[in-house]
Amino acid sequence: MPINSFENYPMSWKPSIDKTEKPIYKALARQLEQDIVNGVLLPGTKLPPQRELADYLDLNLSTISKVFKMCELKGLLSATVGSGTFVSYDALSNAYLLEDTKPKLIEMGATLPDHASYEPLMLHLSSMLQETDYEKWFGYGRAGESLWQKDAAVKLIRRGGFETTVEHILFANGGQNAIAAALAGLCKPGDRIGVDHHTYPGLKTVASMLSVQIVPIKSENGEMKPESLEYAYKNENITGIYLIPDYHNPTASFMSVENRKVIAEIAKKYNLFIIEDASYHLLGKNPLPALASFAPEQVIHIASLSKSLAPGLRLAYVAVPYQFKEPVSRALYNLNITVSPLLAELAARTIVSNQFEVLIEGHREQTICRNQIANRYFADYTCLGGETGIFRWLLLPGGITGAEFEKLAAEHGVQVYAAERFVVGNSCPERAVRVSVCAPETLEELEKGLIILRRLLNDLA
Repeated sequence: MPINSFENYPMSWKPSIDKTEKPIYKALARQLEQDIVNGVLLPGTKLPPQRELADYLDLNLSTISKVFKMCELKGLLSATVGSGTFVSYDALSNAYLLEDTKPKLIEMGATLPDHASYEPLMLHLSSMLQETDYEKWFGYGRAGESLWQKDAAVKLIRRGGFETTVEHILFANGGQNAIAAALAGLCKPGDRIGVDHHTYPGLKTVASMLSVQIVPIKSENGEMKPESLEYAYKNENITGIYLIPDYHNPTASFMSVENRKVIAEIAKKYNLFIIEDASYHLLGKNPLPALASFAPEQVIHIASLSKSLAPGLRLAYVAVPYQFKEPVSRALYNLNITVSPLLAELAARTIVSNQFEVLIEGHREQTICRNQIANRYFADYTCLGGETGIFRWLLLPGGITGAEFEKLAAEHGVQVYAAERFVVGNSCPERAVRVSVCAPETLEELEKGLIILRRLLNDLA
């Protein structure tokens, strides 16, 4: 059908292209990306059916399919079976997440633990450097080759609710790098994995980099619905899922033990892999059983130390089932995700000496204190999260969106993170922000930030 016939047709996107620019599909994909970035096409906009767009532009259907596929792999579009193709709500999240935080802002966005562990770790490190053979900590040694370091990993993971053995342990340079290795080892470009409809932004960034598509799975009461997971397997062709069962980032919710068992059974039934992000397992006094304990042959269990001990301790212990160990290990090597021998030894000594229990308890006491302060200021509002969580999920009054409130808070000197940073695909972001109670350096700074936030909330109510 010629273009003139579509002049008055109510299409949501009517690009104009120069057909002398080759290849046409790349030129059209660039224009689609620019229109999304520049706000011509807003998040949630439904694009015209591919065949109608092909007729409008007088192009082959395969050309339009290539355009949509390119933009979908970049995370700009999200296709839903039976519903069509939409501009993703998280289309701009990667660039959004890389914004520099202005120094004047009170930091309540980043998920940082308090500073309680810094001095004990420094003293431990100082002792190590007094040893006669200290030079080995600065060499090229491979962290994790020492059996006792893997024993330390097993001990920490056991503390987090999962029994494993040294044969399953791999080392990574932090949780996000472990996630990258798991995806790189187990997925091909174009593969699809299921996630909660709000999820960890680092997962979204890694998936986009590897051209792995993420599919939002419906939840209920803060938990992934098993029937929705089965539907996604059968209709969305997912090969695995990514989950944060404890202190889910950003919503601070917990997955019930019963739901963990059901999700594990579904993974076993369909041979789905599960990446279990256990970054926050150790914040609670008595952690729930890890998801891996119900499906040890399906779950890659990642125990990062950055939230439980110190953010600069860039180390993650990864318990990997035998069926996945070779590809994940190869990905760690090929991505050059090496671990500092110095940090690996420091972490192992801290764990084996049981000093880590003291550090975790110190964090917990500080976190409880900070949450009690936050509870006072947010008493009139819905602010989800437990007393030992380092962040809270604040539901906003009135009609303001999370993005609008984040901008408003920043204008008044406080950094919080909007739901839009975490939302996946076509999922509608909650009107909420993540508030990190442990990120401010002092209790005084925390209280100052909370006073500002409460005043803004009162103005909106």
